[in-house]
Amino acid sequence: MLISRTPPLTDVLDNIPRNRLMLSLLAFAAIMIFSGIGLRSPWPADEPRFAEVAREMVTSGQWLLPMRGGELYPDKPPVFMWSIAAFFWLTGNLKLAFLLPNALCSLLSLALVFNLGTRLWNQSTGALAALLLILAPQFLIQAQRAQIDAMVACWIMVACYGLIYHFFIRRSWKWYFTAWGFMGLGIITKGVGFLPALLFVPIIALKIQDNSRFSDSLTWRCAFGPVVMVLVVAAWLIPMTLQVSQLGTDEALAYRNNILFKQTGERYADSWGHINPWHYYLSSVVPTLWFPLPLLLLALARPLLRALRSQPVILTMLVWVALVIAFFSLSPGKRGVYILPALPLLALSLAPILAEQKPARWFSPVLTGVHSLLATALITIGILAWNDHPHLVAKITDYTQNLSHLHEAGTLVFCLGLVWLIGLVRFWRSSALARFFVALMISWLVFTTWGYRVLEPLRTPRNVLAAAEQHIPAHGQLGMINFSEQFLLFSKRDFTHFSFFSTLEQENRNAWLWMQETPDSYLMVEASARLSCFTMKGAHALGTAHRESYLLLTDQQAKSDCPPPQRIRHFTTPRPGDWLD
Repeated sequence: MLISRTPPLTDVLDNIPRNRLMLSLLAFAAIMIFSGIGLRSPWPADEPRFAEVAREMVTSGQWLLPMRGGELYPDKPPVFMWSIAAFFWLTGNLKLAFLLPNALCSLLSLALVFNLGTRLWNQSTGALAALLLILAPQFLIQAQRAQIDAMVACWIMVACYGLIYHFFIRRSWKWYFTAWGFMGLGIITKGVGFLPALLFVPIIALKIQDNSRFSDSLTWRCAFGPVVMVLVVAAWLIPMTLQVSQLGTDEALAYRNNILFKQTGERYADSWGHINPWHYYLSSVVPTLWFPLPLLLLALARPLLRALRSQPVILTMLVWVALVIAFFSLSPGKRGVYILPALPLLALSLAPILAEQKPARWFSPVLTGVHSLLATALITIGILAWNDHPHLVAKITDYTQNLSHLHEAGTLVFCLGLVWLIGLVRFWRSSALARFFVALMISWLVFTTWGYRVLEPLRTPRNVLAAAEQHIPAHGQLGMINFSEQFLLFSKRDFTHFSFFSTLEQENRNAWLWMQETPDSYLMVEASARLSCFTMKGAHALGTAHRESYLLLTDQQAKSDCPPPQRIRHFTTPRPGDWLD
């Protein structure tokens, strides 16, 4: 009697035509990545800033020197904002345009991972690598965030692809110099685009160990790679410095000095924000945002160690991943998104081992335990939200006083818990990794559709601005001290701020002067602010947004006199309408 057996996943994947497999993977990834785009607005901390800068590029026609509220924005090079601006110009819909660049970049990263895995090993390994990359939560999260990191991670992946292709697949100077070109593009996107050059550390070490290795690919021609990188950087740097010199203003010169020096070497060596201990990535980011890949790495440790001796490309990729994490760990300023560029090569390193070997026996019960814990935790939190647990009430009141939002969020979380619980029971006979994957993908679709609608009122200042606009005539102007970009982006009135680079006291004095000179002017401030030129008595309470309560001041709250500012500074952005409706 013949007993039918289900063929291993790798056999199934290898029997699918390569182009069909790649298109199927990309179609699945596109569903995950594009789900929910257009359903939400830019959310703090970074998204409103980049969306507003891009909007001002299109409306002002000034693309070379980015502006934020009419004031030069020197914190980041303009490539990412250019991409949002381009889609805004094409679509006329900022709510759609601000998420498209990273979505497309993430699809490209996945395609490169699949292609590189296929060329190094086989198409089943390439497919596994792509699926492992999607499985790591940080990848999908950043694919649907308007932060620069997913784009720079894509350029870094292109560069890594080019170098690995040249040194480990077949000599290709076209790919080698393309890699350096994309490093240059990465630098003018977010400074750290040179990270693929760290691949030369293990490559040179392998060359020293065996002099015959890379004999036709590691030659004197390699020295011209950095020249290509510099030329790409110069394509932005020279026009920018020429325009700064042409303007010759203090603001333009400060922009040039800030973006070239303060936001690069100084920010890395002596960071002034996001200070975390040296082990932050290893203890907080990798175990959570890359889960379950670190657990899988431990479960495949023995076959992986054997593969390191026989497959130098795996050794090269893992050494590079470690070097990237070490590089960012040396800086005092740390954010979880910084190490995103290392994630694709970690997935590529694990895929060939997983294709040939089963994880250690403990892996399945541990992952099942985590799966069960997540289901239990989500269901419990949902029930507590329905019952107005004091801790959850305190959390929600940072964003709204309406507890119905807490109950709606509780229903969402409860249903996500059911997804994990049903996935555990329904696919009990499947592998733990497959169960985890299915539950995570369904949860992501739920979150990016229903979840976005639940969170939208909590992550935008529309309620506060709507309350302010009830008191402001149609021709009135709204000013804000200590402004945030989301208020500027969502305002339906002309919006004035008093320089992002001024002290609170100087903003206070400029705001007082502006109100004296501007008819029908109103000032929005944080309720906790202490302003020497205004009194809070009689101010209109506007509600809560982004963990702050806000007040609206009129000329009735302005004191009779106020010391003049050291320098008169205010920037007004006309608002013909809400760009996000």
